[in-house]
Amino acid sequence: MVKKRLIPKLLIVNRPFGKQEISVLVTTVGFQGERQVGDPVSQAKIYESQLVDELLVLNINSLPIGANRALVELVERLATETFMPLTVGGGVADLRDFAVLLESGADKVSVNTAALRDPDLVSQAARVYGAQCVVVSIDVRRQPDGRMTVVSGRGTVDEGHDPVIWAREMVDRGAGEIILTDVDRDGGSAGLNTALCRAVVDAVNVPVIISGGCGVANHFVEGFADGHAEGVSAGTYFSFRDQNPMQTRSHIANAGIPIRLLT
Repeated sequence: MVKKRLIPKLLIVNRPFGKQEISVLVTTVGFQGERQVGDPVSQAKIYESQLVDELLVLNINSLPIGANRALVELVERLATETFMPLTVGGGVADLRDFAVLLESGADKVSVNTAALRDPDLVSQAARVYGAQCVVVSIDVRRQPDGRMTVVSGRGTVDEGHDPVIWAREMVDRGAGEIILTDVDRDGGSAGLNTALCRAVVDAVNVPVIISGGCGVANHFVEGFADGHAEGVSAGTYFSFRDQNPMQTRSHIANAGIPIRLLT
């Protein structure tokens, strides 16, 4: 039986530090209002000690990878100082960016806006690096007319795509995994959009990771049991809640969800 995955999300922005820039860990609410948490490498080491399955690192300022030395150095440090699978995204625009991140130590590369602008990038990346390295991140938001649509620009631009149809197209083009985030629930701790996740899971034949809205341990259980997700990713929950990943993992296992408990 395939075991479910627990995936902390590290949201990264650059901050000036002397004459250079460094990557710092933040949280957001609805993709806005950055709240600084601290050093992402230190936090990643804590997560590793608490048996998380992998890390998701997102450069939310979406600075171009070629100009973002701070992010590349962070990926190199994470790959050297921790031993968890690492997915990195934010600012990925072309195959050169895939190469830079993979050569720096990322196991998978997440692409979002670039896939919306040029869907063939997903096909190209899958041909060159293999579908297992290509993750498509899909951000969604409910519009005034009630429709859930794909959005970009940190939730501010309605791309008009139905998320289920868009996910299916991305998988058809070669994506090996989907990360689904409900922007309206981001940082709100009110629960995951399990209904939409389940619809996406039913439409594709690759793993779906759900994100956005975890506030209590049972929300992870709902993501797996109701959303049928293979993984649940969370940022604010692990930064500001009393429960750590190990406690959350035990809660998930006690609910009968197959998940790794030991190293």
